[in-house]
Amino acid sequence: MSEPHKDLLQIEDLNKDEIESILAAAQPFKELFKRSVKKVPTLQGKTVLSLFYEPSTRTSSSFEVAANRLSADFTSLAVASSSVVKGETVLDTVDTLGAMRADYIVIRHKKAGIPNLVAEHTDASVINAGDGFHAHPTQALLDASTLYDVFGKLDFSGKKILIVGDILHSRVARSTSRIMTMLGAEVRVLGPGTLVPPGRPDKMKKFKNYEEAMDWKPDVVYLLRVQFERQGEQFFPSSGEYHSVYGLNEERFNKIKDEGVWVMHPGPVNRGVELADSVTTYDRCLINRQVENGIATRMAVLYWLKPQTFQQDG
Repeated sequence: MSEPHKDLLQIEDLNKDEIESILAAAQPFKELFKRSVKKVPTLQGKTVLSLFYEPSTRTSSSFEVAANRLSADFTSLAVASSSVVKGETVLDTVDTLGAMRADYIVIRHKKAGIPNLVAEHTDASVINAGDGFHAHPTQALLDASTLYDVFGKLDFSGKKILIVGDILHSRVARSTSRIMTMLGAEVRVLGPGTLVPPGRPDKMKKFKNYEEAMDWKPDVVYLLRVQFERQGEQFFPSSGEYHSVYGLNEERFNKIKDEGVWVMHPGPVNRGVELADSVTTYDRCLINRQVENGIATRMAVLYWLKPQTFQQDG
């Protein structure tokens, strides 16, 4: 494996070899899930601290399972009932929790750059679990790991990936488009003009409609969750209108099935908005595999950062 970093804050901090090292490390962890005993002692005696300032089910539970399967001690701070509600700053919280001597801090925050700030003020390895509209590196890694399963290789050259939806508010779109491009895929986008910013990642080409996008013959359609909670104003007329124009409705789904296109979504799904119910039972729908790969990939990230934290034991 390549030389590990202290922290994982954004995909841009990794080069292609490092990405391949992490994804390669995830493969044996996937095999672990098939065993009767699904734990290994890799991180026994180490502590993983979860610090989530935004709601999360998939990411937070995925990190917890990943840590437990590596035999690490996992502690989740209930931010809603902590001193944070009394005005305590993030750095004050990190200083207070420093006495726990955590080896890892997994942090999610609504403001971009907070994980970087925390990383500068702690010896623990900091993992960005999502910051504002900025980055979500472990989501990008698990997405790449999922397509590694599908394509059978980490060279995505010649593959076409269409990202559809709320790109303006999506840290997933930024991180996943970057990793797919680094691995050789061509990425393009589709979405309402109000939700696809001119300065989109790598200035990827935007399609006008689904018909134009499908003429491009994508291998993967990656549907983004419409983030209603992040929208301070209405960016499209209604959920029904969005589903009609940009959602994977029954008519579009039938065409995608005929083409054998793979479907991805970071979850949670807004059914009847991003996709029709029938899409989730499609044999090329990868949503559940993304969840499963999320555990193995986050195990690999913890393992990859492990040598750096072990040096602190001196």
